[in-house]
Amino acid sequence: MEPETLVREHTIYACVMGSRAFGLATDTSDTDRRGVFLAPTPLFWRFEKPPTHVEGPGEEQFSWELERFCELALRGNPNILECLHSPLVERVDDTGRELLSLRRAFLSRRAHDTFTRYALGQRRKLDADVRTHGAPRWKHAMHLLRLLTSARDLLRTGELRIDVGDQREPLLAVKRGEVPWAEVERWMSRLGTETEQALHHTPLPPGPDEARVADFLHRTRRASAYGAPAAAAPDLR
Repeated sequence: MEPETLVREHTIYACVMGSRAFGLATDTSDTDRRGVFLAPTPLFWRFEKPPTHVEGPGEEQFSWELERFCELALRGNPNILECLHSPLVERVDDTGRELLSLRRAFLSRRAHDTFTRYALGQRRKLDADVRTHGAPRWKHAMHLLRLLTSARDLLRTGELRIDVGDQREPLLAVKRGEVPWAEVERWMSRLGTETEQALHHTPLPPGPDEARVADFLHRTRRASAYGAPAAAAPDLR
């Protein structure tokens, strides 16, 4: 089966991400689409396994196979976790709805490490731009501030919200280069400090609920093999 066919025929969840999902879109913003497809179980019985991800078939479209998506979400990958919380859902079936119901199962204190590592990598790129060109890429600076804010609030509340709300205009001012770099640096530093403080009192559990996610994946694979809907496990919590 062609990779693009997997996306067209077996997507269980699809959403819009990027600036449009973050509440930072302008007239020139792209539409970034992300999704999750469920490769039919019999495809895994072949020597050549289904792809873990597919780029396309549309422009700015990227999808993950369900198992790979869950694996990355359990690790606390920021891009994956944010995908699960997009307010702009374009396609979802019953399996996709159960995946969305597992949002909290993926959230844990691991997010502190993954969000922080990702933020540090982006900050190094910004610093390199400043050294080389005398200024950062302001769009990247805006998105780093957004990410740092999201990480802080996740640790504070135990919930991941990706829409920037009333921070839209201050962040867009950064994108337009209207905020001095020194002020942006202070903003980033303050968010970093507040994130570290939030970690000490976070309601998030130490690790994700891997058993619950594994049960979901096992039932989904089994149902695909037999060509039947996956029966939801009883919630005994």
